[in-house]
Amino acid sequence: MRIGHVIGKVTMSIQEEAFRGGRWLVINPVDTEDLNSCIDQQPKLSTQSSLVVYDNIGAGEGDIIGFVEGAEATAPFDGPTPIDAISLAIFDTLKYVAPAN
Repeated sequence: MRIGHVIGKVTMSIQEEAFRGGRWLVINPVDTEDLNSCIDQQPKLSTQSSLVVYDNIGAGEGDIIGFVEGAEATAPFDGPTPIDAISLAIFDTLKYVAPAN
């Protein structure tokens, strides 16, 4: 799972039936050094590329979310679904402790 900051949403006029009830969000991944401060203040623009994530848990602009990509993103769906990333959690707090070297 990765952590991201919701920076916008995508609007579509036509959508695959499997995606009814959800929405698409534009996510800016949060860099490791910003994990402890991203809830309290707006995270810095990431060095990673933004991506589009399917959301059916109700995340909105400004939220910090957990998301997965790849095959794990298709797990909630009954059949084969054309999806690359899905939101899993909306975080209220985060505390990251770097592993000891």
